[in-house]
Amino acid sequence: MAKSIVAEFTKGLWKEIPPFRLVLGLCPTLGVTTSMKNGIGMGLATTFVLLCSNILVSLLRKVIPSKVRIACFIIIIATFVIVVEQMMAAYAYTLFMDLGVFIPLIVVNCIVLGRAEAFASKNGIATSAADGLGIGVGFTLSLASLGAVRELLGTGSLKGDIFGFLPYHFSNIFGSSFEPFGFAVQAPGAFIALGLMLCAMNLIPSK
Repeated sequence: MAKSIVAEFTKGLWKEIPPFRLVLGLCPTLGVTTSMKNGIGMGLATTFVLLCSNILVSLLRKVIPSKVRIACFIIIIATFVIVVEQMMAAYAYTLFMDLGVFIPLIVVNCIVLGRAEAFASKNGIATSAADGLGIGVGFTLSLASLGAVRELLGTGSLKGDIFGFLPYHFSNIFGSSFEPFGFAVQAPGAFIALGLMLCAMNLIPSK
């Protein structure tokens, strides 16, 4: 049992890491990763929703009628999205404003609904929680790494904090003579950076 739980958690960190392996959740991946801070914030918010919705869907899987399961899953997901949205508005308002519409859009994130339908509705609470947490952490790492690449190339620095705590400030990482690539933090830079990272991931075996 413990081995199964560990396997379900770790698969989301590499073998099934979104968006680089599953190629899911590309909308927030492209939209919010102008900085590492935004990537981490969006990833942690999605992780919370994934973990909580997976647990509740698994808990109610034998009660929810199959004909209305998708509608029920969406209601469950939307409930936790409202919770995380209100918490961020109260305790991390700057990040809440930076992420904007992408927070409520977690409701229609194909990663969250996909895990509820494909995994949590068919498995126990412990393994479903491990699956949701692993996929969420993997998603957070993906967004944070893409955001860091874009921020470094676009500004030459990494600045921010995690939900108002743990501030970090690394200036002139490439030296004072570095000329930032402004397009990296614009829409075209998101597609180019994601494409290069997808290429690199495809060169590395998933197993």
